[in-house]
Amino acid sequence: ITYRRNNMELNKQFTITYYAKKHGKHITRDAKWTDKSRYWTSKIGDSLITYFDMEKQEYRTAKGSWKVRL
Repeated sequence: ITYRRNNMELNKQFTITYYAKKHGKHITRDAKWTDKSRYWTSKIGDSLITYFDMEKQEYRTAKGSWKVRL
């Protein structure tokens, strides 16, 4: 995570893929790194990433593991 944190630039667009428990499958989203985006850990220790979803025009959070392609 540290490597990716250091490479994310403000307003940088990327693609993120992760398993969405809600949908029961892997999903891919076009995303943007903004001043509200962040890597963080939940109270129970899950790794999280909050990003701006370009299609839905809202913030989303992915949990567990994910793949980011710049």
